[in-house]
Amino acid sequence: MKTSVNSMANSVDFFMGALGPKGFQGYFDWLDTQEQVPLYLIKAGPGCGKSTLMTRLAQASPLPVERIHCSSDPDSLDGVIFSRPRAAIIDATAPHVVEPTYPGAVQKVVDLHHVLDNDYLTAHRGEIVALFHRCKALQDQAGRSIQAAAALLEDSRRLTAPLVNQEKLLGWARRLGARRLPHTGRPGSERIRLLSAVTPKGRMVFLNTVETLASEAIVLHDEQGAAAPLALALLREMALERGYAIITCPCPLREGVIDHLFIPELKFAFLTGSSWHPMALEGCRNVHCTRFLEKGGLRSQRARLRFDRRAAAELLELASAAQRQAKASHDELESFYRTAADFSRLDEIAEQLTKTLFA
Repeated sequence: MKTSVNSMANSVDFFMGALGPKGFQGYFDWLDTQEQVPLYLIKAGPGCGKSTLMTRLAQASPLPVERIHCSSDPDSLDGVIFSRPRAAIIDATAPHVVEPTYPGAVQKVVDLHHVLDNDYLTAHRGEIVALFHRCKALQDQAGRSIQAAAALLEDSRRLTAPLVNQEKLLGWARRLGARRLPHTGRPGSERIRLLSAVTPKGRMVFLNTVETLASEAIVLHDEQGAAAPLALALLREMALERGYAIITCPCPLREGVIDHLFIPELKFAFLTGSSWHPMALEGCRNVHCTRFLEKGGLRSQRARLRFDRRAAAELLELASAAQRQAKASHDELESFYRTAADFSRLDEIAEQLTKTLFA
């Protein structure tokens, strides 16, 4: 398990897309359709300075930002979301393509293709095309491993689900929400982010984001994932109904399942803890979801659950290994594009964007 370490004070880190059981799942469109944030859409090839440009803008911001990391290379950025002015700049190229709906009025395209020496790239097209194909093949390989791991985790959930005392669980969650989420009289709103993902560095979670957004948290420890999602779904519904601006973090391995829920206004979070994203944080209230299961119910399934957990862990390691190979090929691709790029022109674009955003 890896955590983010290079964080500017009070800024937070998330993913907004990751490989899942159905391939790459991204939430970049959410910024446009739900949050209605003015967007700067970067269009460019690999190695053209997209992440460098976004990093410079994040560092230039006078206020904390949200850094959106690339799950295929967590050291690179896929986006930055600014609090003032309210705006975002994102990598709008594959696999998270975003096209302008209202060009110039709401979305502004930052095209970096013109900084490239196309004659140089054409001279090396055979090598470049082969590397693109190799990257895709390795990402597909990683996706198949993740799909198989997700099936095993779903098997564990199905084995455990009949043991959950839903009346007891949802009653507890409802009382908790009534106590911790007083009515505000305002309409609620929601942001979608990913706190964790399977990456070339392994299963990665941004614990620094938890520490920044929440001074208090309740961790639902749920290894099989049968109880915590039910409670979090109810708490999400209550938070929105009672008028809170929430950050919902879906599970990258299970469609439609919530892993974590942040209430920034209250500096509070509801978190899921498991071997996939352990939440060993100081000052948290720990709730073990076995209390909501039939006593002794897991005993007969212990061997099967142990197999599922170990096999899924091995498959996720294979996925990370394939992603590391894909990243190595992508690094080779970037070397061609870096050679072809005129970075003095990129400096001009960065300077102009900095003036536009923060003048």
